[in-house]
Amino acid sequence: MDLGTMMQQIAIWTIPVLFAITVHEVAHGWVARQLGDPTAWMMGRLTLNPVKHIDPVGTILVPLVLLLLGGFVFGWAKPVPVNYRNLHNPRRDMALVAVAGPTANLLMALGWAVIMKLGLLLVPYSQWVGLPLVYMGQAGIAINVILMVLNLLPVPPLDGGRVLAGLVPPRLGDLLDRIEPWGLFILVALLATGILGMMLGPPYQFLMHLIHRMFGLPL
Repeated sequence: MDLGTMMQQIAIWTIPVLFAITVHEVAHGWVARQLGDPTAWMMGRLTLNPVKHIDPVGTILVPLVLLLLGGFVFGWAKPVPVNYRNLHNPRRDMALVAVAGPTANLLMALGWAVIMKLGLLLVPYSQWVGLPLVYMGQAGIAINVILMVLNLLPVPPLDGGRVLAGLVPPRLGDLLDRIEPWGLFILVALLATGILGMMLGPPYQFLMHLIHRMFGLPL
């Protein structure tokens, strides 16, 4: 990839990536506040200012490297703090807080689909306006779908692991909580063996095709 192409890719992906991970975390904190825990709000984390949420590795380094390698682009922000003791019903509410992030990503994917559709309608009249909207919308759909699918994997500390912990009997939930410190190592092992790609590929492709069909977008 030459320098010009690389800079174009970075320009296209920067805004979708920042929005995807920022709104994902804000959604966790917002739902937690509605359910009794104001911790994220008190710490100033219920803001769309990406500076408050940026993790140097997960927000910048990992997405940039993956973009340059031409693979799935995803990343993460600093997790918003949630004190489960403040929640009205800790086990149930932690599951609701967890599922809020992937839900936000789904809604953002649909929003970016609207932007891409608008760009396609504008291209015949102004490519300078239409094409950036098309490319950015396409990137926005992709990053939000992959973040949603990845985070719904039932592996702690991903959101899917916390949702599962809130649904299973308490004894199994406690077991999942004990697995959480090893979650990153599990994900790295799945990635290194290619299993992660096999797990994410089918739901990712299904959702991408579904969203593109819903809005009449080219794949």
